[in-house]
Amino acid sequence: MNRRDFLTTGVAAGVAASAINAPAAAANQASSSGKHRFQLNYAPHFGMFKNLAGDDEIDQLKFMADQGFPALEDNRMPRKPVELQKKIGKELERLDMTMGVFVATGDFGVPTFASGEKKYRDAFLQDMRNAVEIAKRVNAKWCTVVPGKFDHRLPIDYQTANVIENLKYCAEICEPSGLVMVLEPLNHFANHPELFLHKIPQAYLICRSVGSPSCKILFDIYHQQITEGNLIPNIDKAWEEIAYFQIGDNPGRKEPGTGEIHYRNVFKHIHGKGYQGVMGMEHGNSKPGKKGEQAVIDAYVEHDKF
Repeated sequence: MNRRDFLTTGVAAGVAASAINAPAAAANQASSSGKHRFQLNYAPHFGMFKNLAGDDEIDQLKFMADQGFPALEDNRMPRKPVELQKKIGKELERLDMTMGVFVATGDFGVPTFASGEKKYRDAFLQDMRNAVEIAKRVNAKWCTVVPGKFDHRLPIDYQTANVIENLKYCAEICEPSGLVMVLEPLNHFANHPELFLHKIPQAYLICRSVGSPSCKILFDIYHQQITEGNLIPNIDKAWEEIAYFQIGDNPGRKEPGTGEIHYRNVFKHIHGKGYQGVMGMEHGNSKPGKKGEQAVIDAYVEHDKF
């Protein structure tokens, strides 16, 4: 089907009706079981509690649920064997936990989206087809897309046009299943100096231009504190296109309370806007071992008191 024709079909219209402004409505509301009762849907990742829960990922899931965490995030889900993906999906369902993002496509070395070259498009479109199948196995609603590096051979406006066009092709793949790509701006100053997408207003413009319910923003609070700061006003300005949040304090990219971000106020603001989606805990632990893992849990208990 032609990409432009597709966006006018009844399928696309049905997805649009159900997915606008927070496909996040599909996520669990704040946890109602477990040791702690959180107001937001914080999502740990595998390995975060391995000293307390053991190396087995299913045991780690059970531990997260026992602590009251209602969601999981796993960037590396596509690298796992299909049978393990299915097993994780079944356990998430049994525990009534929501699957957060996994990385669908993201090359940090070449201008995959910005160049407009067909050889890159063929590869990332196949990544998106694979992502749809992975999402079915683990009941995921969101997947991360990182549109590669700058293409220094092209003026920025041509690059932006190429990124928008390529994302429309990706959206055509995602829309029938309801899978939502979330575009993650990554900071230039501390971590990713060559990546094309690095600002929230830039991501907002792109999402508005793509015009699909399957193309939204992942607002990573750590990255945006470094790139722009002004967190709460930027959240408000981009709100209609934000479908997902990730957490990490700055400097250090560890749990809330280890850096300069006033996370209690940020969480309070997001909660007050009615957000019911996932808050991915995409950060490290500031301390090693069991004590460090307990410190992460304690940090979320404390910063959720708003």
